[in-house]
Amino acid sequence: MTIGKPALRIEDRRFLTGEGRYVDDFSLQRQCHAALVLSPHAHADIVSIDISAASEMPGVIAVLTGADVATDDLGSVPPFFMPEVWGGPKGFATLRPILVADRVRCVGERVAVVIAETVDEAKAAADQVYVDYAPLPAIVDAEAALAEGAPVVWDENPTGNLSVHLKFGDEAKTSAAFDGASLIVSRRLASGRVTPASLEPRGCLGDYDAGTDTFTLHTSSQDPHGFRRVLASVILKIPESTLRVISPDVGGGFGLKAHVHPEDAIVLWASKRVRRPVKWIATRSESMQTDTQGRGQIVYADMALSAEGKILGIRARGFHNLGAYFWGTATPPLFFSMQLIPGTYDVPTVDLQTRAVFTNICPMSVYRGAGRPEAAYAIERLMDEAAYELGMDPLEFRRRNYVKPDQMPYSNPAGLTYDSGEFERLADECVQLSDWEGYETRQAESRKRGRLRGRSITSYIEIAGVMNERMEVRFDPSGTLTILAGTHSHGQGHATVFTQMVSDWLSIDQKDIRFVQGDTDKVLIGRGTFAARSSMLGGTALKRAVDDVIGKASKMAALLLKADEADVFFEDGLFKVRNSNESMPIQNVAKFFYLPAGPVMRFSLGLYGEGTSAGKPGAQPNFPNGCQVVELEVDPDTGVVTIDRFYSVDDVGKALNPKICEGQIHGGCAQGLGQALCEEVVYDDDGQLISGSFMDYCLPRAEHMPTIRSKLIEIPSLSNPLGVKGIGESGTIGTPAAIVNAVLDAVRPAGVLDIDMPVTPGKLWDALHAARQHSH
Repeated sequence: MTIGKPALRIEDRRFLTGEGRYVDDFSLQRQCHAALVLSPHAHADIVSIDISAASEMPGVIAVLTGADVATDDLGSVPPFFMPEVWGGPKGFATLRPILVADRVRCVGERVAVVIAETVDEAKAAADQVYVDYAPLPAIVDAEAALAEGAPVVWDENPTGNLSVHLKFGDEAKTSAAFDGASLIVSRRLASGRVTPASLEPRGCLGDYDAGTDTFTLHTSSQDPHGFRRVLASVILKIPESTLRVISPDVGGGFGLKAHVHPEDAIVLWASKRVRRPVKWIATRSESMQTDTQGRGQIVYADMALSAEGKILGIRARGFHNLGAYFWGTATPPLFFSMQLIPGTYDVPTVDLQTRAVFTNICPMSVYRGAGRPEAAYAIERLMDEAAYELGMDPLEFRRRNYVKPDQMPYSNPAGLTYDSGEFERLADECVQLSDWEGYETRQAESRKRGRLRGRSITSYIEIAGVMNERMEVRFDPSGTLTILAGTHSHGQGHATVFTQMVSDWLSIDQKDIRFVQGDTDKVLIGRGTFAARSSMLGGTALKRAVDDVIGKASKMAALLLKADEADVFFEDGLFKVRNSNESMPIQNVAKFFYLPAGPVMRFSLGLYGEGTSAGKPGAQPNFPNGCQVVELEVDPDTGVVTIDRFYSVDDVGKALNPKICEGQIHGGCAQGLGQALCEEVVYDDDGQLISGSFMDYCLPRAEHMPTIRSKLIEIPSLSNPLGVKGIGESGTIGTPAAIVNAVLDAVRPAGVLDIDMPVTPGKLWDALHAARQHSH
C-alpha cells in the first residue's frame, strides 16, 4: 500500500532539472508578439485613440483597439457566477471588454494591443499609441463608495456602487442575545488587498489555423475547460470543439489563474486577424497592475458573551471591495467570509451581513483561502479580545466554546453543516506539541534581552470541495494505464497522489501509470483545481473510474478464465476464480479488449473507465480544520517582529500522502504570514497603484519564515467515500489571525490594544511610540 505513505513527488525531478514546460517555453513557427496599452487613469472617458504613429513603427503587424473588437462582434468577459447562483440575492453584474473602447474604470484597463515581430518592437510601438482621456473622479475606499455623492463606477447600476448585500443568520434573535449579554466586545478588522504574485506570470500563446478554422491556446490556467467554455461560447462565439486549450506546467495559481483574463482572448483573436501565432507574457509590472487581487474586506464585528464566558451571538457588518468589476470568481469570498465566522465554536445565533462594493481599483477575485482567512480573522480576533476582557486564559475560553464531537453533524447558524471534527482535541494536540507550559520561562528570557514576547492559539475551519468532477482511466493495447484527469495540478502533486491511489487499487507499479492533464483535446471535461477540491472530488471520481474498469474487465476475465462471471473477483491486481487456482493480471485482460476478432468481439473495443464525483456521497463539501500556536518576539526599539515558534495541527481526514499535505500546509502558512506582516496592495486617493513593484510590495523572505512543526490528525470526513479533507488552503486561513493575536499579546502590556494588517515594523513602532506618549 502506498496510500497514506509520505512518498516523494514524482514530478519534482523534472522541475528541479529544468525539464518543466511553461507557456513561455512554447514557440511556434512565424510567431509574433503582443504588447498592451494600459490605462494610466483610474476613471476616465476615452475621447479618441490615435494608432497612426504606432502602426508605422518597425516590425509592427497590427494595432487593435476596442473599435476592432466591436467590428468583429466579440463578447466580453463575464463573472464566473453571481451570488444568486448560490442562493443569494441578485447582484449587479458587469461585463469586461477585452479592449475598452469608451470608459476606463481602473488603472491597468486594456485599451489597445500592438502585434509585432518581436517583444521589444511591440512594446516600443505600444508607447506610441496616443489615447486622449477625459479624467473622471475616482473612488477607492469601499465604505466611502457607498456614501451619498461618491463618484459612481457604473452609471447604469440602480444601487449606485453597491453590487449586492448578503445576509446570513437571524437578525432579531441575535439582537435579543446582545440585549441579554453581560459583555460585548467589538472590533473593526481590516483584511487588506493582496496580489497573488505567482512565480510564473500569466502568459498565453494563441494560434488560429485557417485551414481547419480552429484555434489552439496555450495558457497558464488552473481550469482549462472553464477557459475554453468562456472563450469559445461567450467571447469568440464559436463551438467549443473548435478551440483547444492546453495548460502545461503552471508556476503558481492561487486563484489568479482560475478564470479567463482579457489577454487569453486577445491572442486568439489577434492570431486570426494576422494569420500568425501571437504570444503575450506579462511583465511583473503588468502583473501588479492587471492581475486580480484577493481579500480587501473591512468588517465591524461584535461578540455577545455571558458572565461565564459563553458566546451568545455574533454580529458583523462587512464591506468587500470588488474593484471596478464583479469579475472572475468574486462570489465565494463574499459568502465564506461571513458563513465561516462562527468557526469551530458553538455560536447560538448570528447576524452577518456584507456589502460588495464597486470602486476604481483592480478587480477582486479568489486568492488562496477565498473568504475563509477573513472569517477566521474575525472570529479569532474576537475570541482573544473577549478572553482579555473576561480576564480568562484564551485557551480555556476556547475550550469552553468549542463545538463538541457529539454535536456532529453540526449546523452552524450561518447555514453550513460540518460533517466531522474534533476541535478541542486538535487544540490539545497543538498545546502538547508547543511546550505550552514552558512559555513563561521563554517570556522571561525574552524580557532580559529587551524583547516583548507574545503567544496565541488559533483554531480555524474551512469549506473544501465545490462543484463536480470527472476522471478517466484508460488501458492501451500494451496493457499500460493512463489517468486522464479533469483536475489540474499547479504545484499540488497530483501526478504523485493520483498514481499512488490507482497503483494501490489495481496493484500496478506506480512508474507504469501515465498521468495526463490540462489539454481539452485529451481530457473530455474537468473543473480544474481550486478551493482544495481535487483530493475529494478528483479522488472520488478516480475511484469510481477504477471500479468501472474492474467491472468491465471482470466480464472479459470470466470469458478468458472459462468461469461464470459470478465466480470471478478482483484482488491484488488479479482476476481470480473462486475455489480455483486460475487467475489473470488485469493488464493481460486489458490487452484482449484490443483484439480484432474472436470471442472477444462480444465486448466493446478498448478498456477504459470513467467516474464522476456527482451523487452522494462524493459531491458534498468537507470541512478541513486545524489549530496553530505561534510564539514571537517584538523589538520595541524597531517594531521588528520575529516569529520564534510556529506549530500547526491539521485534521486532513484521510492523509493520502502526508509529505504533500505538510508541504501544502507550510506553503499556505507562508502566504498567511505575508498577509499578516508585510503584503499589501496600496492605491492613493486617485486610484493610482503605489505598490506597483517588488520594491514597494513586500513579499515574505526566508528570514521571515520560522521552522514550522506540523502534525496531521486523521478524522475521516463523512461526506465522501475516501474520507479525505482538502488541505491546500488550510495554512493560509489560520495564520494571519495567529500572528496578529500573538503580536497583540506581546504589545498589549505596553499599551497597544489594536493594530491592522500588515503589521509592518514602521506601523508597530508608531503604535508603541504613541502608547508610550499616551502613558506619559
